[in-house]
Amino acid sequence: MPRGRYSLHDPHDHTPLGEEHFHCATGPSGWRYVSQITTPSGDPAGSVDLAIDDLGRPIRLQLQAGDWQVRGGALEGVTWVRTDATGEHASEGNVRAHAFTGTSPAFYVAVSRLLRLSLGTGATRIRLVAFTSPVLAPLTVDQTWALRGRTAHATDNGPLEVDEYEVSALDTGERHTIHIAGDVVLAAPGIELEDLETPPSSFA
Repeated sequence: MPRGRYSLHDPHDHTPLGEEHFHCATGPSGWRYVSQITTPSGDPAGSVDLAIDDLGRPIRLQLQAGDWQVRGGALEGVTWVRTDATGEHASEGNVRAHAFTGTSPAFYVAVSRLLRLSLGTGATRIRLVAFTSPVLAPLTVDQTWALRGRTAHATDNGPLEVDEYEVSALDTGERHTIHIAGDVVLAAPGIELEDLETPPSSFA
């Protein structure tokens, strides 16, 4: 069960945004990721609880940021309920999308599991619903993902395969690179892996 800490920063000006303390685990029915997010000063800032099935579909999502909370899952696309602390501004949503995304590294792992890309197959288009702090407002985004490389790194526990993905936003044309080993993101825009207590888990 990988357990560790990511540092979060603005991908454009590198302003520190805090840290995400996480643990995750694979199982016969899928994968689960749980984390607590803190501000640069160490105060609680939110949480992530994401579970996907063995095909990579989001069977349960719970996000919390400030006074806002989102609960969602795969249902006729993706469906969610977004509420504030009082419940007065609750709203439901549904989009014909494949999965969710956001600033947490969990979403990169989940999308990579959903797509199951192979080297040399070109880019694959995917539609996602994004939730970002501070108010977790939903935004539908279209991206393309391509697996550009796979490199084996020697470790004390044997070879560690690192996948390099190129992700493009179709609305802006912006491209960025994500490095994933098993169920851990090693590096991505705004994300750096700072500490990992146990090696990444491998998916079957």
